[in-house]
Amino acid sequence: MSDVVWAKSERQVERERVRRSRARRSGSIATASTIVFIVLVVLVVTNAPGWPRVRETFFNGEEFVKAIPDVLNGFLINIKIFLIAELIILVVGLLVALARGIRTPAFFPIRILATLYTDIFRGVPTILVIYLVGFGLPALKLQGIPSDLATLGVIALTLSYGAYVAEVFRSGIESIHPSQVAAARSLGLSHVKTLRFVVLPQATRRVVPPLLNDFVSLQKDTALVATIGLPEAFRQSQIHVSLSFNYAPYLVASLLFILLTIPMARFTDHLAERTRRRRGA
Repeated sequence: MSDVVWAKSERQVERERVRRSRARRSGSIATASTIVFIVLVVLVVTNAPGWPRVRETFFNGEEFVKAIPDVLNGFLINIKIFLIAELIILVVGLLVALARGIRTPAFFPIRILATLYTDIFRGVPTILVIYLVGFGLPALKLQGIPSDLATLGVIALTLSYGAYVAEVFRSGIESIHPSQVAAARSLGLSHVKTLRFVVLPQATRRVVPPLLNDFVSLQKDTALVATIGLPEAFRQSQIHVSLSFNYAPYLVASLLFILLTIPMARFTDHLAERTRRRRGA
């Protein structure tokens, strides 16, 4: 019996050729339109009457280079706060989400406290939370209250973002169909084991994209701790601006945040697209 060699039909080959041709044409059109748009924007901005003043104020190369070392050192503080707060926020958010899902009457006070926490800290602007924690806690002068500004910043950001992350976790937990919980309980799993082995693994996978979106916002909001005097990137740029009366240091801080935020945003988009493909959407 001779081996059968499979080959694409002429129609299939033609379809693939047309598909490749359309993809190349779409890519060429997108590239050309993007270039034209950028050129138009540059022409409009550089020909504006106030452009020379803006160029000297925001794009002064000498002041830009001079501010880089200090702003970069401050940005390392932003990254440190972000990484520490991110881990704590995940734990706090998950615990609060689980507390809000407790139905046992004996734990009703815990459920109420978790609900009040999310309602209050989602309603208060983050910058006000930072002010209240940064200036309020040290003023109490209690034993064990931290006075380090970075620690106070982490506490404030955790309180604020923990409420948002808790709601993200809660939505993921509630998205699991009740039949899966019932099946796990019918197999003899306790409520805790059902959460651990059935509900939480699925819920966590579903909420990864929205969690990453929250952490993109968290990375930017680390700049708000400058309001309590922490010498992070934004504060360092403010110091340089106050000395030179030139806004180029703000551009340095902005570019550093962009360099960190854009990869996180693209990774979030990648995970969201992968989740969509898995669901067959």
